[in-house]
Amino acid sequence: MAHYVLDVNETLSDLAPIGGVLASHGAPPELARTWFASLLRDGFALSLQRRAPAFLDLARDELRAVLHGWEGSQRLEGDVESVVGEVVEAMGGLDVHPDVVPGVRALTAAGHAVSTLSNGSVLSTEGLLERAGIRDEVTAVLSVEVGPVWKPHPDAYAIAVQELRTPAAGLTMVAVHPWDLDGAATAGLSTAWLNRGGTPWPASLTEPGLTVHALTDLADGGGATSGP
Repeated sequence: MAHYVLDVNETLSDLAPIGGVLASHGAPPELARTWFASLLRDGFALSLQRRAPAFLDLARDELRAVLHGWEGSQRLEGDVESVVGEVVEAMGGLDVHPDVVPGVRALTAAGHAVSTLSNGSVLSTEGLLERAGIRDEVTAVLSVEVGPVWKPHPDAYAIAVQELRTPAAGLTMVAVHPWDLDGAATAGLSTAWLNRGGTPWPASLTEPGLTVHALTDLADGGGATSGP
């Protein structure tokens, strides 16, 4: 049986409500994507220096910068710190995508093990899984917060290898982000791309071992294809 290691942010959690919070303050909801991309970019950059900031601390800093630099047709309704606080509060109450609960349950029912590995905190992931009612289905909730780097640095995936006491080749990283799977492949893990949107795979990155369009496809391979 396989041991699947699931990414958390966007792979499991639905970030759409963040855009709703921004829109309620007069900012375009798509600004949430700019913010999240900036958050990841600087987290990756700091990891090159073996500095791993707390996910929410960097999230706050990046959101302040994005809101300060936004030049829209309307002024932001409310002060920046209030908006930042609302976004962080919303992050603490996110739900999972519709395919996550049946997908995780199908995997464990088939005898597979499921764990998570996130650039976010253990506490945040625990809350997400508890709200979804699937915490008991998950073997281990892992985070890069125990080390000095974020994914996709190879040392981040070593956390899963060490904590799960399983060789890298015995683990399959599942994520919506190509950069995450490229990093996992470099670290020796098998990979499965959860491509919900049908987007093309970036040719410059290592191809995933498997592609599915919903987490439910993993358990029986019914929608899974080899490669991107």
